[in-house]
Amino acid sequence: MRIKHRLFILFLFLATLPAVFSSCNPEACFEETNAFLKATFYSNETKEKKTPDSLSVTGIGIQDKLYNKQPGVQPCLLPLDASSGTCSFVIKINDVCDTISFIYTSYPHLISKECGYSFYHRLDTFFCKNDSFYIYKSSDNVTTANEENIRIFY
Repeated sequence: MRIKHRLFILFLFLATLPAVFSSCNPEACFEETNAFLKATFYSNETKEKKTPDSLSVTGIGIQDKLYNKQPGVQPCLLPLDASSGTCSFVIKINDVCDTISFIYTSYPHLISKECGYSFYHRLDTFFCKNDSFYIYKSSDNVTTANEENIRIFY
């Protein structure tokens, strides 16, 4: 009986060994997979980069605030909905508040074999509801690269 028990354990060990090695993927995904719209803040007077003292951002249709009175945010990362084509955000910089809306097209992009696909976006147009901020588009392409898409002058 003891030999049968050892053979059974050896059989289980040998049967599960290939599953253990096949589930370990040495090439994991270390790349950024989310394409955020990157907004950098600038002073309206000096036209130079200026980090806000306080930043609050809420996406319209998103339950949680993206930023809640956070100091030192530079740049601000805004998620765009690939299934919609439009997104709006209520942005409060220090004590000035406005709603910014974006219109864009989305398309799938292969990041890598390990990371899979992500959605990239091409920024078509945008506008402020109350014109509290001046916005300059520096890049149409919203990708996983660390490049500025818009400048918000406040």
